[in-house]
Amino acid sequence: MRKIIYYVAVSLDGYIAGKENDISAFAIGGEIVDQYRYDLQSFDTVIMGRNTYEFGYLYGLKPGQPAYPHMEHFIFSNSLKFEETDEKVKVVPVNLDRVRELKNGVGSDIYLCGGGVFAGWLMENGMIDELKLKINPIILGTGIRLFGDSKRPTKLKVNFNQSYEDGYRILSSKVLNS
Repeated sequence: MRKIIYYVAVSLDGYIAGKENDISAFAIGGEIVDQYRYDLQSFDTVIMGRNTYEFGYLYGLKPGQPAYPHMEHFIFSNSLKFEETDEKVKVVPVNLDRVRELKNGVGSDIYLCGGGVFAGWLMENGMIDELKLKINPIILGTGIRLFGDSKRPTKLKVNFNQSYEDGYRILSSKVLNS
């Protein structure tokens, strides 16, 4: 079975973006970003919610275009529509059966891209198998939480912990009680 891996940048206080979706305080270069880009090559599938996909518009992504050209995209939304779409981009209804179908499919592990609300829904339903956090040495104080409003207690087992320059870290943990 394929694993869903939530691989995301996070502040020390648990935010994946600041106020009004501001990500300017997060690393945009250096060893940690190079490692992230390298790691993304191991995925052939990405899942995300509507808000995360549309966030890409701020950085030049066109509606219906893949954010990661080498990956098949599944955007979970009950309302998003495109006039035209690339064959690698599919909008699917927010539904656990579709997530299970992807996990049971053929291919590499699945990259869960951003989205605190969508990630929180997946965590609440025991669908995330691993967290891979790019920990940035910042405190944002407000913004988008790592798991939205999810309150599910979750045990983890750290399986990788790498430090980088200036206090950045990648921490990878297996979700034990999914």
